[in-house]
Amino acid sequence: MSLPYAILTALLEKPSSGLELTRRFDRSIGYFWSATHQQIYRELGKLEQAGQIRVLPSKQPARGQKKEYEVLPAGREALSAWVARSEDPKQIRDPLLLRMRAAAVVGAPGLNAELLRHLGLHRRQLAEYREIEQRDFPPERNSEEDRLRHLVLRGGIDLENFWIGWLTRALAENETEAEKPSSPGC
Repeated sequence: MSLPYAILTALLEKPSSGLELTRRFDRSIGYFWSATHQQIYRELGKLEQAGQIRVLPSKQPARGQKKEYEVLPAGREALSAWVARSEDPKQIRDPLLLRMRAAAVVGAPGLNAELLRHLGLHRRQLAEYREIEQRDFPPERNSEEDRLRHLVLRGGIDLENFWIGWLTRALAENETEAEKPSSPGC
């Protein structure tokens, strides 16, 4: 499971509370590795118990004050070992692809509407990624960290372009097939 490593990465970028982490996941890491608030808090507990993170000492003791976490050397070592590890690509598991396969068997009423909806979603996501790219990666930001972060974003941009192209082709093929006259005797 990669969630602990996503959390360690986020905490190494900036020590944060659980709430801040969930917000950061919603705004950045969550674009490519999503997690619920409950999963994040549960994982924080496991990482703390494993000695990979700790709660930062509070400036002033207060009841109910949010805990801020930082990564300990053991957490950095675990993250470094994970980064260096070899891992095969994961298979695509997209319900839309499975529904299309099922539609080949049971028919496809409404399939084009769903393809159009997905096309719109991917176009919006691409526009959001491009805004992030414009805002966060001007040419003068060329440190190693920025370059790697920008590559991750470019991966997202490329995936959205893939889905937009594929959905556009799928819609065109479905429309062409629907326009063909049905064969006599069918």
